[in-house]
Amino acid sequence: MKLAIGSDHAGYRLKSRLVQWLRSRAGGRHQVRDLGCAGTESCDYPDYAAAVARRVARGRASRGFLLCGTGIGMAMAANKIRGVRAAVSWNPATAALAVEHNKANVLCIPARFVSLAKARVMARAFLQTPFGRGRHARRVRKIQKLDSSR
Repeated sequence: MKLAIGSDHAGYRLKSRLVQWLRSRAGGRHQVRDLGCAGTESCDYPDYAAAVARRVARGRASRGFLLCGTGIGMAMAANKIRGVRAAVSWNPATAALAVEHNKANVLCIPARFVSLAKARVMARAFLQTPFGRGRHARRVRKIQKLDSSR
């Protein structure tokens, strides 16, 4: 699976470790594109959220990951890109439900509150959970219609 990942300075360390894990998981089955940032010096999270979101929206990545202190700013910025459904998750259950119920294609991880072990389990849930379809599909279509509304 092609994955895009980005972070701001607060998520940099966890992102770097998550990238290593994703690349080594399943014998290199995942192609991971790290879109920055490149260190712990203060930076602007919307730049990295947009880079990951655009890659997912254009089909150049199947799913995306964004990490910042709370995940909230990244989600707000990524959700401005048409076709992106970014969800902040704090545990594996919410990561799975974001995909199953909302067809999330970008997972936003709050790096100040999540350990590497938990981030791995969240990533696994996000990548392995299928979209639930049925009544959820109707709701996702309504979300998609909002992309073009004012």
